[in-house]
Amino acid sequence: MARRIALISTGGTIEKTYDELRGILDNRVSVLDVMLSSLELRGVVIERHMLMNKDSLEMTPEDHGAIARKTHELAAKSDGIVIVHGTDRLANTGERIVADCGTPRVPVVLTGAMRPYVMRNTDAMQNLTEALLAVQILAPGVYVAMHNQVLQFPGVVKDPERGTFVRRAASP
Repeated sequence: MARRIALISTGGTIEKTYDELRGILDNRVSVLDVMLSSLELRGVVIERHMLMNKDSLEMTPEDHGAIARKTHELAAKSDGIVIVHGTDRLANTGERIVADCGTPRVPVVLTGAMRPYVMRNTDAMQNLTEALLAVQILAPGVYVAMHNQVLQFPGVVKDPERGTFVRRAASP
């Protein structure tokens, strides 16, 4: 029997494409279907849920709440949830899901990219693939999967100097 994985897309760097008219990378269209179509996902059914398409720097507390509510709703009918998210505010959403929902019934894995899928040196495909594998083998909880590591919330932060996520340092 195939696992039902809900994939919530919110935008972020992973989904940015080049806007030729303005000369910038922007969240205009989703590239997740292109990414997913290049993967061999045996035994998995992906149910796409496009919630928003924003740079996470533009996300509001209401956006984080909407993601938490959608996660809670989908946890009741999925075997796992992957949330594709901008990295700048990904930790805010992970913490909000834990605060609002506690430990979900299924694994919830957030992921994103430091460089857009459309760039040659992207980390997008690696991170998406890692998240899709992690969501199938982790215990219920909220995690981030990127750069060959999985960290569980609460207590995860982005380390901009290292360009990845780390455990928050303990307070003295």
